[in-house]
Amino acid sequence: MQDYRIVAREPGGSEVLERRDFTPDAPGQGEVLVRHEAIGLNFLDIYHRSGLYPWAAPRDLVPGSEAAGVVEAVGPGVTGLNRGDRVAYTHPLGAYASARVIAADRLLRLPDGISSEVAAGVILKGLTAHYLIHDSYVAQKGDTVLVHAAAGGVGLLMGQWLAARGVRAIGTAGGAEKCALARSHGYDTVIDYSAGDFVGRVMELTGGAGVQAVYDSVGADTWRGSLACLATHGSFVNFGQSSGPITGFAFGDLAKGSFFATRPVLFHFTADPAELQRRGAALFAALGDGTLVSEVRNRFALADAAKAHDALESRSTTGTTVLIP
Repeated sequence: MQDYRIVAREPGGSEVLERRDFTPDAPGQGEVLVRHEAIGLNFLDIYHRSGLYPWAAPRDLVPGSEAAGVVEAVGPGVTGLNRGDRVAYTHPLGAYASARVIAADRLLRLPDGISSEVAAGVILKGLTAHYLIHDSYVAQKGDTVLVHAAAGGVGLLMGQWLAARGVRAIGTAGGAEKCALARSHGYDTVIDYSAGDFVGRVMELTGGAGVQAVYDSVGADTWRGSLACLATHGSFVNFGQSSGPITGFAFGDLAKGSFFATRPVLFHFTADPAELQRRGAALFAALGDGTLVSEVRNRFALADAAKAHDALESRSTTGTTVLIP
């Protein structure tokens, strides 16, 4: 079978994505060749494709930052991994391919009970959910927090993990179907933002006190309302910009309630191999004991990556989407 990858020939819309055949290199020192069985789809891929996140070169970017598959070849100096091992990873760029060479210390070995499709759809999102609620704002039992895009891949995992920690989670989502889905994944209440302003409803639900934290991956459309929902000393955690980048923010906006604000990035929380393994172990344990349930709700052929991008950008998907080589 001819190996291929999906390349964005230049920054732009989904039309810039095209299939190109290639031959993977042999793995070098400390590297392995992984044959992909499934690749995760994320808004991060769209940020890269569109040029919202700057490119290191002017042309021919291979998107994709999470995948799962089987080790096909092992390079010199690699220990602890062998041909045939099932693995998954999240790593900036390069995943939209039928196979790839990658540093061995970026890989997580998969437990027997986790399929490649589930792993490909949960590694980036699950590790994101982990650092958000364990580090960016440490959600404590008895807290009330707000999570935007509660019916998305990260949002569904956060609802379950927060509930397991005894945190009251309020979500936002668009439409009755997405609201119902989020409620079934641990949220105490889900606000349909398409039906009106979410701020008033949050303040009503909290008796006017506001929430201890807002986890906001939407950005431009929500950030002002997010700040308005915070209790005194509350934390604004912005980890994405699906509606566009935040503009007009001033440091003085935090003075209303002595707020804290942070803009975390997953790969800063997984750069150290030991930290990556620790977070991966926590994620797999939560999946194994039933704290988290992750199901793949949408599948596209890798060759149809442009269609998958269009579906994600139009917010017509819920939960996890994977690309199958």
